[in-house]
Amino acid sequence: MTVVVPLSERFHEAAEEWADTRLMDPEDAVEVKAEQALLEVEHLVSGAHDVEFAVEDGELRYDPSEELAALLASHAETTGVDEATVLGLHVDLFARVFLDDDAKRPSNAPPK
Repeated sequence: MTVVVPLSERFHEAAEEWADTRLMDPEDAVEVKAEQALLEVEHLVSGAHDVEFAVEDGELRYDPSEELAALLASHAETTGVDEATVLGLHVDLFARVFLDDDAKRPSNAPPK
């Protein structure tokens, strides 16, 4: 089962902050933040240490583990929303993982 999650504004803001403080390409930052968020969710649910996913056209495409798929289905049934929405909420929750609120752009960085 592939779950397709539209990436939210909150997610994109976290990725922009990640890119800005690490002087990296914004598209690469979206990939990094997607991987971090999925790893946090998968690790909590299934103990996974690796995830494979794709980010295309502002959407995250992911084949969850059996454990995560079961959790998403259960939460979807309980809340009355689909699995993609449930996973999207989890991805948004973990979007700011590893962001340092005190992190600033390096002083020797070129202007934006």
